[in-house]
Amino acid sequence: MATLTAVVIASLLAAGLVGGVFFAFSVFVMRALAELPAAHGVAAMQRINVTVIHPLFLGSFLGAVPLLAAAALVARADGRSQAFTWLALSFVVYTAGSVAVTMLFNVPRNNKLAALPPSSTEAAAYWPVYVREWLLWNHVRCIASLVAAAASAYALAVA
Repeated sequence: MATLTAVVIASLLAAGLVGGVFFAFSVFVMRALAELPAAHGVAAMQRINVTVIHPLFLGSFLGAVPLLAAAALVARADGRSQAFTWLALSFVVYTAGSVAVTMLFNVPRNNKLAALPPSSTEAAAYWPVYVREWLLWNHVRCIASLVAAAASAYALAVA
């Protein structure tokens, strides 16, 4: 039980931290960037997309996947079927809704934005589209990360 608790807490914290980052972007960061002149918003987001490649963020973002898988496997091995169900759900929701959405929808938009000079007319035209589309997918990954954290917390309660 101690191993299960430790792995679940680690996975819960990782998913929750990532959900909190995405929440901040959904609630106020992108709104603030969208209110700037396009060239400034583009330049700021380009820097954010470079500086987010950091071991602490990537460790939480990508590390949640094996932690959630390990937690589910430990719960199953311990015969805790209800906890296993919630942890398996958490793993699927996080992997699909946070990691896959990021790779399939947010990263391609980030790459397109990165290729544009901030003061160009192309960047000015793309910026409102980027903000709208990127933010939609950020909401999805925010909700997925927080649902995964909540499911992991519930798994602790039923373990």
